[in-house]
Amino acid sequence: MKGRAAALCIVLAFLCAGCAKKSVAPQNTGGKITVTAAIFPPYDFSRAIAGDRINLLMLLPPAAESHSFEPSPKDIIALRNSDIFIRIGGESEAWVDRMLQSIDAGGMKIIRLMDSVEVVEEEIIEGMEDGAEAEEGPEGGVYDEHIWTSPKNAGRMVWAILGGLCEKDPANAPYYRQNAEAYIAKLRELDAAFQSAADQAKRKTIVFGDRFPFRYLADAYGLTCFAAFPGCSTETEPSAATVAFLIAKIKEEKIPVVFHLELSNEKMADAIAEETGAKKRLLHSVHNISKRDFDRGATYLELMAGNAAALREALR
Repeated sequence: MKGRAAALCIVLAFLCAGCAKKSVAPQNTGGKITVTAAIFPPYDFSRAIAGDRINLLMLLPPAAESHSFEPSPKDIIALRNSDIFIRIGGESEAWVDRMLQSIDAGGMKIIRLMDSVEVVEEEIIEGMEDGAEAEEGPEGGVYDEHIWTSPKNAGRMVWAILGGLCEKDPANAPYYRQNAEAYIAKLRELDAAFQSAADQAKRKTIVFGDRFPFRYLADAYGLTCFAAFPGCSTETEPSAATVAFLIAKIKEEKIPVVFHLELSNEKMADAIAEETGAKKRLLHSVHNISKRDFDRGATYLELMAGNAAALREALR
């Protein structure tokens, strides 16, 4: 670890020295612009819009935890050579801020997707342990950064990315617009699937034996949610009182499903399921995906369609 840190410092010093001398233009490959996304959702949206007409990179490796990720020297060089950089903008991307401070990003188009939607504050729900770490709001609150969990928000994010692509690569703008419009149509179908699950629900309450990064999804479809931790919490071990509260909530309302997140150890959800008889199901936040899913080409639309089916089961 010390060796990697030393190497990172050397690369940062080199890059900063180079930037002091002159601005270095992004290095395109094969005449294509280079687009770098911080995490999976903007990576997948960019892939859907631009296909193979861009060089596309994702900084956060598959299965990595955004809150604790430390970029490598190679990541910093890749970012420095990008024409467009797409980030969400929340506190879990503090590592992005450090990277941007280390390079000359003057010629780069930076798209902050939290600017493309109406953000809401992270909330501490009844029974939840407060471990929030998110961007501070204007009145001391913190913003929830998981904006992509609402298909409607995803559509707004797609338009923001489209604007950046057309600005940097006007020759391919008609192609990008056509793909974006087709993708927006698929997002509307996804939204309709979630709305149908909510409209036909016998209940509107769901329970997470995990963190809760679904504020935007819950708000969009009128759901009430209970969970152990806020979405940006780094905590993994709940108190006995928190687990007891969630167990009691499931028993009281006869809730048939307890949810867990992707890349979770699932221990809390297992314990709640064993105590209550509820089925354990995945609700994928799409913040990041496993290496296996990444290699097989998993998409936001596929994972969110799975969420709509899981939600229908939980609300019946």
